[in-house]
Amino acid sequence: MTCLECKKELGYVDHKNAMDSLGVELCVKHHKRMQELIKKNDTPLEAIQLYYGLKEAGVNAMLEWWNGKKSIDIAISRVKLNIEIDSEYDKLTEEQAINNLEEAMHSFKNGFTTIRIPHIVVRYYLNETVRNIIGIMEGLKANIKAI
Repeated sequence: MTCLECKKELGYVDHKNAMDSLGVELCVKHHKRMQELIKKNDTPLEAIQLYYGLKEAGVNAMLEWWNGKKSIDIAISRVKLNIEIDSEYDKLTEEQAINNLEEAMHSFKNGFTTIRIPHIVVRYYLNETVRNIIGIMEGLKANIKAI
């Protein structure tokens, strides 16, 4: 049991606290940092879990990246991919849906691809989600010039 961020050995209590509240293995320092991020940006737990899943798979991602207009849950700048976790997709109104589409259009016009992933997919199918994102990245690398 080691911290996914700094590789520090974790004791039982630290491991249990981080797993119970975030679902990822983090030391006290990084656990506190993630709790502050959640409070500041209303970051979904699944975004944190996906971020660390991608990190473990060797993907260089950024959590809560500011794009100049809003904070993106996860950004992978090498392939210009933005990932948003939809935590309330089941309560989506027509107005929110069109706003999401417009945000995706503006993102695409700036050379970025935005995908929205329902939180439940990350919660129950994390490994498959990571594999699919890596597949999307490979497709983007093949079709755009990587930075």
